[in-house]
Formats: sequence, C-alpha cells, structure tokens
Amino acid sequence: MTDRLKSDPDATNEVRDLAEFTDKGACRLTPVITLDPHAAQAVVDALGNLVRAAHASGTASVPDREGIVRSQTFEEGEVYMLESPFTGFFADRYVMDFFDVASRGICSRMHFHTGLRFVRLMTGNDTCIQVSSLSPLQVLDGPVGSKPIEIELFTDNLPDGERESTRYNAVIPPNTWADLQIPRGTSHQFNAFGPNAVIDSVHPEESIETLREEMSDFCMMAQTVFLGADNPSAELCGTMFENWNHPDN
Repeated sequence: MTDRLKSDPDATNEVRDLAEFTDKGACRLTPVITLDPHAAQAVVDALGNLVRAAHASGTASVPDREGIVRSQTFEEGEVYMLESPFTGFFADRYVMDFFDVASRGICSRMHFHTGLRFVRLMTGNDTCIQVSSLSPLQVLDGPVGSKPIEIELFTDNLPDGERESTRYNAVIPPNTWADLQIPRGTSHQFNAFGPNAVIDSVHPEESIETLREEMSDFCMMAQTVFLGADNPSAELCGTMFENWNHPDN
C-alpha cells in the first residue's frame, strides 16, 4: 500500500510533530440555516438523547455482530455509529453529543484524519461551536435563496504549549446548522461552548482508509492523528473561551 499517513496503523493516540506537519487541503464551511430556538433545541436534544441512550444501554459499548463498537468517547464528545461500512459500501455515519468546554475544563486537540470527512454541525440554545484549522477556512455562501448567516472569523495561536502556530477559527452561532467538508490529511479542531451541540458526520471512505493504512482491524478512532500530546486547558482554548458568555457564569 502507498500514501499512508499514519506511522502506526493501529495506534489510537498517534501524535505528529506539529513542526513537520503540512495540511494537504483546506476545510470548506457552508452555513446552512438558522432555526427557531425551539426547533433547533428539539433537534439537538433528540440527537443528543440518542447518543446518551446508546451509551447507557451498554449494548453499543461492546462489539456487535459485525465486531464494531458503536458507542465510543471522542475528545470532543460521546459518539454513536448509526450506520457501519459493509462490502461494496465504504462509508459510515455517526452522531456526536458535544462536551461543553467550560464545564469540562479542557479543549480537544488539533488533529487530522487519513480520509475525508463530511460534518454537519448543529447548535441549540446558548451554545456555539468553534471550528479551527492550521489553514485558512474557506467560508462559502449558504444555499441559494437562504438568509445569510454571520460567521465570525478570527485567528489566534494554537494552544500547543511549546511553539506558536497560527490557528484559523470560525464560530457557528447558536441555533444554526453548518456543513464542513474536510479533505484527507487536513487539520481541524472542534470545541463547543455551551451544553447544546451535536454533529452528524459521514466518513465516505472509511473501509478504504482501513485498507490504505494497513490497519489490522476496523476501529472508529484509528484513523485519527493528533497534532499535540495533551489536551489544552479550557483557559488556553483561545478567544472564544475568554469572550463566551456561558449561561452558568
């Protein structure tokens, strides 16, 4: 196999030296729609409850008949795989219930995947999502005929703790859906400020990644490479943490 991105295909916590990393592409963000607060919260609650119920059941936390553990914990939140890959269909799909940075006290790390990702980010009441990358984010127009959605953009320093690196950020406001296209090998980072945020994520080449990276078995987290050894504290998350008027504050 060629064009592998991981040093150890089966590692679930592989860390790449930030100084040696270069993005293979740039993330594209499309604002989709701003919903009525009640409607937005209903969607976030329904999807978040689905994830929480799966984790509470215990059944999804052990291998299913396909050998896949469908409920796992990612740095950004709890996840549940809705659909898994199968022969002739290489994609999977999962829902994630975000952790609240302010409540948890730490941020997720910057990372990249060995395959492309399509992510729909959804916020409810009193919550925003900070999307970050080491390359400038391309913010596109929303759907034709839709009302423009204001997306705040800013730059800061990646909270690496050892060296400075410019981080490019976009803020998904409350009660908003936005789509993020992430090319293979491209850095990204998600952090939710507030308790009401979910992700609906599609991995269109999941099984192909497994073969290309020469992994010994399918694993939801094995396609991730982190660009930092430790999770930054919430205070180091950057401008959003400093400025976000969290409802519990």
